[in-house]
Amino acid sequence: MHKTSAWPLALVYCALVVYASLYPFSDWRDQGISGWAFLAAPLPKYWTGFDVTANVLGYAPLGFLLALSAVRTGRSSPILLASVTSSLLSLVMEGLQSYLPSRVPSNVDWVLNTGGALAGAAAAAGLERLGALDRWGRLRERWFVPQARGALVLLALWPLALLFPPSVALSLGQVLERVELTLADALSDTPFLEWLPIREVEMQPLVPGVELLCVALGVLVPCLLGFSIVRSMARRIVFIALVFAMGIGATVLSATLSYGPGHGWAWLSLPVRAGLTAGLVLAILAVFVPRRGCAALVLLGLVLHLSLLNQAPTSAYFAQTLRTWEQGRFIRFHGLAQWLGWLWPYATLVYVVLRLSRREPNA
Repeated sequence: MHKTSAWPLALVYCALVVYASLYPFSDWRDQGISGWAFLAAPLPKYWTGFDVTANVLGYAPLGFLLALSAVRTGRSSPILLASVTSSLLSLVMEGLQSYLPSRVPSNVDWVLNTGGALAGAAAAAGLERLGALDRWGRLRERWFVPQARGALVLLALWPLALLFPPSVALSLGQVLERVELTLADALSDTPFLEWLPIREVEMQPLVPGVELLCVALGVLVPCLLGFSIVRSMARRIVFIALVFAMGIGATVLSATLSYGPGHGWAWLSLPVRAGLTAGLVLAILAVFVPRRGCAALVLLGLVLHLSLLNQAPTSAYFAQTLRTWEQGRFIRFHGLAQWLGWLWPYATLVYVVLRLSRREPNA
């Protein structure tokens, strides 16, 4: 059976769809209606183009990934399998929303989700018939080592994780302050609240030099992760350009969604520009490091990056932006991007540790 990156990506996307569909996971109650009553409900009187687009596009990648994984693993009827699986997932999510007062189940949403998944599955099958998947397979063999699936999945998720606005540009995994507040809230009025450590000194904002280092490490880590699976030095140079293009593009899109089109480049301050330059220089120097050495440098870079980043609080502007994402029209994007932004560095840490713990040929 052929190993493919599409299958783990599909599992990750399913988990994110569940999160986005059931957020905020609070005030569950029986509202006196059947979980499937929405199927026979009248069509909603009010809808917007954004709602239609979000429902279709939200499930199209899931259908695409499920069909692609079915094709690559030799299963029959990939379009039917992907469409039915996605439709059942949407049906269950809409039914569960009947028990969440803040969410409204809709038969139109279910139909649109199914249609989006069908379109995505058809696109995957069409690419297979056109030979595009075979060409991608040959390209992957030329560019990457055989044990590249995990790293490719993480690299594909990295620009998506950047869509959730980080407090420091290109810096993911700043969770300590939010974890502390969440634990304190959960343990309030319990004797376990005293178990939480108390800070002697409040978190201080990052000074420009530390912000520069965080930005540099934030863009260097995915470069090093790619170097650990890319075959040749010449291709590593091309890969650097791809990483910088994806990172900057995702950050501009995130700023545009958060603050408006006129502020798409507002994040590019002097420390950020210096950090991008330093990251570029370090990435070019790392071109000559062996693949296994690059994986070890990923581990070192992530530990340093997370330790520096989590010593600082989130800014007031970031907190305001967070409320916009959580309460405003970006709720769906919040569900798909927030957890990626928090967990991507830690998932990468686990992957690199497991990879370094085993022997690889030609490393």
